[in-house]
Amino acid sequence: MAPKVAIVYYSMYGHIGQLVAAEAKGIEAAGGKVDIFQVPETLSQEVLTKMHAPGQDTSKHPHITPNKLAEYDAFLLGIPTRYGNFPAQWKTFWDQTGGLWQSGGLSGKYAGLFVSTASLGGGQESTCLASMSTLAHHGIIYVPFGYSHAFGEMVDLSEVHGGSPWGAGTFAVSLITAFELSFGIELLTIRVNQGPTGARQPTEKELALATKQGETFYQTVSKAFP
Repeated sequence: MAPKVAIVYYSMYGHIGQLVAAEAKGIEAAGGKVDIFQVPETLSQEVLTKMHAPGQDTSKHPHITPNKLAEYDAFLLGIPTRYGNFPAQWKTFWDQTGGLWQSGGLSGKYAGLFVSTASLGGGQESTCLASMSTLAHHGIIYVPFGYSHAFGEMVDLSEVHGGSPWGAGTFAVSLITAFELSFGIELLTIRVNQGPTGARQPTEKELALATKQGETFYQTVSKAFP
């Protein structure tokens, strides 16, 4: 019997969304099928517009409810970090799972994680670590990506890339430089400000790692469903 697998994610600017497609490709390469869902947005359109975020398109990937999650044997969770932790959208979703927690509705199911962070120190590992408490309270079995399936790619430092043994990952920030000129009587001051644009997109290596994680996740979970 093949396991029933879902990918559940939240993506504000599309970085996690690109990793979702790569993860699904890996699951399918391993012979599995996967359903894809989004965690509902919690921000208003007014706020999203001010943040230059496009908002969610649910035409292909519908919203998920906690009870729907209970229908699956295993799920990969796509999490864009906020301060090294869940964003509010993911936290709101988990905060609605009290009934499943009380009944054990998610106990014994399997989960893997993949993330998007703003920078190298933005939470590639800490976001996954912070997720462990939620998974443990529900009795969900965490399936790490590990090193063995993609050791060479993971330790390659020839280019900056996301991803860790905790799960695939990407970085979302590019920097834009702004110059501010301040004129005094005898002094010209130039101050350089660098700020994030979110223009960086997942690289080929990051997408390849996500595909490999999807493949190995399905292979690992399938061992429990002979």
